[in-house]
Amino acid sequence: MLKRAMAATFTILLNMGINSYTFEEPTLIISTAKHKMNTGKPQETPCLIRLVGSQEEICAFWEVVEQGGLSGDREYYERCLQRQEEGDLDIILAFLAGSGDPAGFCLLNWQPKYAVFKKLGIPEIQDLNVLRDYRKQGIGRAIIEYCEARARERGAEDMGIGVGLDSRFGAAQRLYVRLGYIPDGSGVSYDRKQIACGEMRPVDENLCLMMTKPLF
Repeated sequence: MLKRAMAATFTILLNMGINSYTFEEPTLIISTAKHKMNTGKPQETPCLIRLVGSQEEICAFWEVVEQGGLSGDREYYERCLQRQEEGDLDIILAFLAGSGDPAGFCLLNWQPKYAVFKKLGIPEIQDLNVLRDYRKQGIGRAIIEYCEARARERGAEDMGIGVGLDSRFGAAQRLYVRLGYIPDGSGVSYDRKQIACGEMRPVDENLCLMMTKPLF
């Protein structure tokens, strides 16, 4: 069951429509996201976003990992669960409110590996994944805005995020810019380490442009 704490309610006006979000610290945000049913007609469906905590939520997290084709990274995500217990990061999970089906997740890393963020105390949104059937329906945006709200509550002044540079990450690149993220000015990084001019690296998921957004 979700903890029901005293809630701060806020409304966010988005460029692609007006959605209302209810933030109940620390576990819940409710977004109205467009969800296409089998009829092809878009319908407004609430999206619940909360921290992974209970055993049921952990099982749902593993379900998303498997459905997202990330089973090969199981050891990595097991370490993430351990780091959450240690307070270094949060695992954020999105559910469709009507069915309760898990739809996506991300990591909110309070101790990021990237040196610039670590030095400045900037938390980082990592591994944002939305299952293919639920993409382009506002769920990724809602997850990001939940993380931003949570970071504000903890006093963070900026939020960080990294994005890959090849065409697989084109939708994410456009989304982050729409949400107000800009390059951090430190150039390109590989595996969260800055690359000097003239260095050679493969163009894969580890080659990233690191971005930031002020939260106030």
